[in-house]
Amino acid sequence: MSPHALRSLLFVPATRPDRIAKALASPADVVIVDLEDAVADGDKAAAREALAAFLADNPQASLVVRVNAPASPHHALDLALCARERAVTHLLVPKAEAVPALEQAAACGKPLWLQIETAPGLLALPGLAGMTGVERLSFGALDLISELGLTPETPGARQMLDQGRYQLVVHSRAAGLAAPFESPYPAIDDTDAVARAAVHAKEMGFAGMLCIHPRQLSAVNRAFSPSEADVAWARQVIDGADREAGAFSVAGQMVDAPVVSRARGILAKHEASHHGGQPLS
Repeated sequence: MSPHALRSLLFVPATRPDRIAKALASPADVVIVDLEDAVADGDKAAAREALAAFLADNPQASLVVRVNAPASPHHALDLALCARERAVTHLLVPKAEAVPALEQAAACGKPLWLQIETAPGLLALPGLAGMTGVERLSFGALDLISELGLTPETPGARQMLDQGRYQLVVHSRAAGLAAPFESPYPAIDDTDAVARAAVHAKEMGFAGMLCIHPRQLSAVNRAFSPSEADVAWARQVIDGADREAGAFSVAGQMVDAPVVSRARGILAKHEASHHGGQPLS
């Protein structure tokens, strides 16, 4: 995996290869070419052909591909394409619900990012997070809202969804995975709402956020990057740790080993966020 910060992950339909090149040149840290939701059932074969043609013309590209769900008849065909393409570095697998159904994807030899977006997926989290080949989890709030019959943008729905987010963060940490990715936010033009959603996810321990439009990237990158105040505080803490043995204070607050660890994490994220996005490796 690249040392770059993975804050913003931009979806592009495989049927629009012209947008793939634009996405790779955008501020997105990762580009995800979508063979699933963004492609109509009748266009699945054409989408694979378009992706293969793009990769043949752009062998230097570095992409994540969202394949169709394990239950889909297109799943195996998507995997066959991705397995032979070196430019496809990771697979994003939607509707992850059971370890046996994911074994074919794991056999491709590409790190797996699993989308947890159903009730069975949440219940299966201990096994999914501990599965060989799984590198990250991501949250699928929009599908979960529909499945659970929640009313969008209500306090009750937010409480329910945060319970799911909590589980992704805890199971990721327990299994030694990198922090998960937040679900896409459906509003394209309301960048303030996108920013609020991204900040909320960051506060809950998420590493980055899936994006459905380039206009969302700036708000998401900013939300998941340490602020200048955070960086200044972290540097004070590390400077103090280099001078002091044991606990000490910074700005009137006690600093011990867990606080120093948090400060080092902030500085690492700050450095990573200045490396740019692509490529993954």
